[in-house]
Amino acid sequence: MTGIASRRLFVAGVFVLLVGGGLMVYADPVGAQSPGVTQPKPAEPATMREYAKVVRTLPFSNTDDFYDASRNFIVTRDNAVSYNASGKLVWSLQDYGFLLQGTPPPPTVNPSLWRQAVINMNNGLYKVAEHIYQVRGFDVTNLMIIEGDTGIILIDPMDAKETAATALALYQSHRDPGKARKVKAVIFTHSHMDHYGGVKGVVTEDDYNAGKFKVIAPEGFLEAAISENLFAGNVMGRRSQYSYGTYLPKGPRGQVDVGIGKARPVNAAMTMLAPTDDVTTDLQEMWVDGVQMQFLLAPETEAPAEMLIWFPQFKALCAAEDMNHTNHNFYTLRGATIRNGKTWWKVVQTAIEEFGDAQVMFFAHTWPVWGTEDIIDMMTKQRDLYKYVHDQSLHLANQGYTMTEVAERLKLPASLSQQWFNRDYYGTVNHNAKAVYQRYLGWFDSNPSNLHPLPPRAAAVRYVEYMGGAEAVITRARKAFKDGDYRWVAQVMNHVVFAEPHNRAARELQADAFEQMGYQSESGIWRNHYLVGAMELRGGVPGKDVQTPSDASDQFRSITLDLYFDYLGILLDGPRADGKRIVLNWNVYYADKSADVYVTTLENSALTYRGPHRQALYPDATLKMTRDTLDAINTGQTTWAEAIKSKAVDVDNPKPLQDLLSLLGTFDLMFNIVTP
Repeated sequence: MTGIASRRLFVAGVFVLLVGGGLMVYADPVGAQSPGVTQPKPAEPATMREYAKVVRTLPFSNTDDFYDASRNFIVTRDNAVSYNASGKLVWSLQDYGFLLQGTPPPPTVNPSLWRQAVINMNNGLYKVAEHIYQVRGFDVTNLMIIEGDTGIILIDPMDAKETAATALALYQSHRDPGKARKVKAVIFTHSHMDHYGGVKGVVTEDDYNAGKFKVIAPEGFLEAAISENLFAGNVMGRRSQYSYGTYLPKGPRGQVDVGIGKARPVNAAMTMLAPTDDVTTDLQEMWVDGVQMQFLLAPETEAPAEMLIWFPQFKALCAAEDMNHTNHNFYTLRGATIRNGKTWWKVVQTAIEEFGDAQVMFFAHTWPVWGTEDIIDMMTKQRDLYKYVHDQSLHLANQGYTMTEVAERLKLPASLSQQWFNRDYYGTVNHNAKAVYQRYLGWFDSNPSNLHPLPPRAAAVRYVEYMGGAEAVITRARKAFKDGDYRWVAQVMNHVVFAEPHNRAARELQADAFEQMGYQSESGIWRNHYLVGAMELRGGVPGKDVQTPSDASDQFRSITLDLYFDYLGILLDGPRADGKRIVLNWNVYYADKSADVYVTTLENSALTYRGPHRQALYPDATLKMTRDTLDAINTGQTTWAEAIKSKAVDVDNPKPLQDLLSLLGTFDLMFNIVTP
């Protein structure tokens, strides 16, 4: 298998592939569904009209990205496949083969998204420039490799231990078959898991403990990486299934891409190593193995802790994820802190000023850009994209428009919207505008009717009653569906479904509307949300045994005690804790004989703490344990009861601890979203 090398043209409004002088015709096969689930349906006439509009209005004749994405291809392995230690599949491109059949985009996929999905099928080892290589398509994230005097520097070791190991092995098979090049540094450009989760697939913990390589990250990386995935981790994990289409079948009526790559790995080990070297100032310089690097900090842009990397010797800029071949997110639909559009455009502007003579710019996702003129063009127009959305969202808000109205009115000028790298493949202008509004003004629009509305279920029952009952609403909504008014159908059917969760006709009609909206979506994330919603309306929430959850135990081993006690406070069932008061002293010992001493206090249904060198004079109980024991409990290797019984946890009065633990709840990952 090679990178995409076939010549693609745009003829009469559709993609075609020239194969032996003939033209292949698209057949629109349907991907496999779970047993008992209604098969996805074809595109409706209104969706096909939207399809034709996209074809007419975007510059499909510009196929430069197809060339750039396959430029300097070296080698790959079939389907870029990775397995875990148990033999379970972690990553494969095999199910995406429909994208490489050389057929026109089907009417069930927005032609612009189809274009991006096809380009994202490029996979393997690529040469970016002298001394710089990438492995792309072996994960949602690229592994970036810098060759030094004797070893290598690895940037963003992907999402999972297994995919990172496979990617590094591919590089070694071509560039370092004897494995003589040792890793001299690992760099995390930012605090999202898909940029550090594979680190133990490319280095060992023994070498880390022996100080054989550096781990370099922006200031605040560790706290940002842990807290973002911990405090709201359960709900974020569930919502991520919608964003990435985890349970959707791959196919023209299912999952095709997420905009910046194919998907997230599954059945995988997500690992972590704490940084040894923090980047704390702008344009901070480091030398590693003869390679000079300058770092540009970019906090509160695409991640709470992020940085760009300039390589002066190679005239190469690693833009991390602050630039990419997509409009990115001010707000990510899986849920996260709103990002700062004002800071984002200023970081790009600084990059233009400081690194404007770059000859290549490469990214943590998608493919590089070569040539100073093209690099400056992309940087300038992405800078202006984020500046425009930020400023014009506030311009409209200051005229009194609400968040939804701002998003509906805001449109990019043609000078920005006609650039492929500014299209809504991942973030969108619509939800980024809402993010700007939320960042500055919050959820409330000052209309008192929205200050204390009824919750969805209670409101839905009344809506349906006022509208004449479910049958009348469904009858009218079916007409709206035939008229192509899918947004309204989805909105009004949501009330019926919440009022009558078992109303099959309402569920099917809302699913049909979601499906057409998914087919029309240019954003891979929006498409996945709509199609997962349709799937669950038709077949229910997927079973918990569909996939093995990814192993993220390293995240818990890396957690600070402050974050740990914060998390216990989130686990606390407040109403059940009413009237309880429990004071515990915690003594946690480390391998170097040092210790942290904390006191936790449960009172007024809130769990507070003080530390790391505080103790209560009259606690209800005092605990003593090693950090290894606490980690073993947190990662499920043992339990509190077992640790107390074995004396791994020394507690002078077990009952207060047991009382506290009994008040900690658990979170069910597979909760309902599209039904009450």
